[in-house]
Amino acid sequence: MSKALKTKAQLVRLLIPAGKAAPTPPVGPALGARGVKSMDFCKEFNAKTAHIEPGIPTPTLITVEPDRTFSFMFKTPPTTYLLKKAAGIEKGTGRPGHEFAGTVSLKHVYEIAKIKARDEHLKHLKLESIASTVIGTARTLGVQVVP
Repeated sequence: MSKALKTKAQLVRLLIPAGKAAPTPPVGPALGARGVKSMDFCKEFNAKTAHIEPGIPTPTLITVEPDRTFSFMFKTPPTTYLLKKAAGIEKGTGRPGHEFAGTVSLKHVYEIAKIKARDEHLKHLKLESIASTVIGTARTLGVQVVP
């Protein structure tokens, strides 16, 4: 391996339940392979996600520097999680478009769009655009959107 590759920061993407990070898989192996003490990360992550309801899946982007220090940022919960919670279902249907697992109102869709609008990669989009992607996700999940 060349020296230039070793000096580059590495990105690790994980889906971790808020307030429940532990040095078990997937966190431990993903960070341990990069030389980061997973217990340090878990303590810091759990402290920063203390204000979020425990157990909500939180997409986390961890930047591991060559000197084994790390920084991380987290995004809003996945759209599918928010839709399932709003519809009150455990999982989507096996045949989206043919069967419906649950229903959500347009008000729910806009509430989810407002939550998702806080994500860095969606800040430049209009709320209507984000809402239409939420409706598309609902369709693939088998959740019917009613006015």
